[in-house]
Amino acid sequence: MQGGQMVVEEPVRLVSVLTPTMPSFVPSLTKIVGTLGPKSRSVEVIEECLKAGMSVARFDFSWSNDDYHQETLDKLRIAVKNVKKLCAVMLDTVGPEIQVCNTSGDPIELKADAQVTLTPDLSQEPSAEVLPINYAELAEAVKKGDTIFLGQYLFTGSETTSVWLEVLEKNGRDVICLVKNSATLAGFIFTMHASQVRINLPTLTEVDKKVISTWGSRNNIDFISLSYTRHVEDVRELRAFLKKQNLHDTQIFAKVENVEGLKHFDEILQEADGIILSRGNLGIDLPPEKVFLFQKSAIHKCNMAGKPAIITRVVDSMTDNLRPTRAEATDVANAVLDGTDGILLGAETLRGLYPVETIKTVGRICAEAENVYNHSLHFKRIVNHVGEPMSHAESVASSAVRAAIKVKAAVIVVFTSSGRAARLIAKYRPTVPVLAVVIPRLKTNSLKWTFSGTSQARQCLAVRGIYPILANPNVATVVGSNEESGLKLALNHAKMVGLVKPSDQVVVFQKVGESSVVKIIEL
Repeated sequence: MQGGQMVVEEPVRLVSVLTPTMPSFVPSLTKIVGTLGPKSRSVEVIEECLKAGMSVARFDFSWSNDDYHQETLDKLRIAVKNVKKLCAVMLDTVGPEIQVCNTSGDPIELKADAQVTLTPDLSQEPSAEVLPINYAELAEAVKKGDTIFLGQYLFTGSETTSVWLEVLEKNGRDVICLVKNSATLAGFIFTMHASQVRINLPTLTEVDKKVISTWGSRNNIDFISLSYTRHVEDVRELRAFLKKQNLHDTQIFAKVENVEGLKHFDEILQEADGIILSRGNLGIDLPPEKVFLFQKSAIHKCNMAGKPAIITRVVDSMTDNLRPTRAEATDVANAVLDGTDGILLGAETLRGLYPVETIKTVGRICAEAENVYNHSLHFKRIVNHVGEPMSHAESVASSAVRAAIKVKAAVIVVFTSSGRAARLIAKYRPTVPVLAVVIPRLKTNSLKWTFSGTSQARQCLAVRGIYPILANPNVATVVGSNEESGLKLALNHAKMVGLVKPSDQVVVFQKVGESSVVKIIEL
């Protein structure tokens, strides 16, 4: 307050809008999840996606089969070796998704004000009058006036590829609907979503279990995106199933995409390793004016808990266009300013015409938003939320971030085995990259000895600001007896990739014996 008047600080200087963006080794602190598919599964395109900033590759099992996705994953591994960049693997489950199977593949034209019947009788041929669905209990779940959405690439915002239906009446197991808009349904599978209607199907389906126990187990996947997470028990059930498949290290990202998941969000967040806000489905279950409120609230809760939040459906128009709309570009930036850890690209990279350009564009928008992100306000909120007395780990992690800000450090180096120390530092949203040196840990299953660390390193790639490197197994003993040798290894890597230069300040977070310490060094 000055002279009784409130002084409002200009959040962004206008001249900064005209300042060219400087190239950087780190495209953005915000992570980008890319869905691999027909337009992005060659080794060459995947390499370019990795160079552009993709840090997590998503495999969507709601379409295609094990062999197709395995071939794509094998190409990803070749690309990772070629460009020498880590990339995590995310398996996206199908969940309780209702589908129309269009066996012929012929387009189906639906006209506004016409009527169409949804039936569980799969023997009927799909047409403009009848659409067979793979759910026998729809008539029991819906009532007159309910809203149903249907389309191949549902909820892209294009009213020509998705249709909006209103339930008129029920006839036995059939549901007769009024078509609200004209649309052409193309492809072999159309997804159906009934707004705010409880679908009596398990969240983790038998199809999902089979995929996880075969493809997932065989490839030791880093993340599972649990579609349509509705209750905390959904996450617990998946966790127990993963243990049976010996996937103890696989992290679970609960995909919240309906009102039921929203109502149980706090409990889901407590149990899950991260959250994916699927705004496509949320935009149907919620009124459009309420979606942004849930986004801000959910991201804030994730930030306070120190768990990654990932946002979907940001640049749909880039599926067919080289540039996003102005609204989409603003939407990406606002997600970053809200505190999101990552942006998930679906159709834009899976079947879009410009997968690499989309990743680059989203990365540039994220980087610009990060430049004006209010780190100090976020830091204060986290400190207030944690409260006093702080745990030893929280105290040292927050001190590392505060020190990095005060001395204008170029990078924070943290040594970790599980990734927890790096994630704890990232929770306080430092303004600089966190270089996580993941130290392999020797473990045994009573039959053989193995080193862990690879999954832990890749899992850091879903957290804003963390850039992991996997240390050589013998560094584990080096750090224990002579931590300077381990630090030298980290700094040499940082210099090689351009994170630091001579005379830069570096903040180091590491354990010495039973204690965690923070120190500042000058190169």
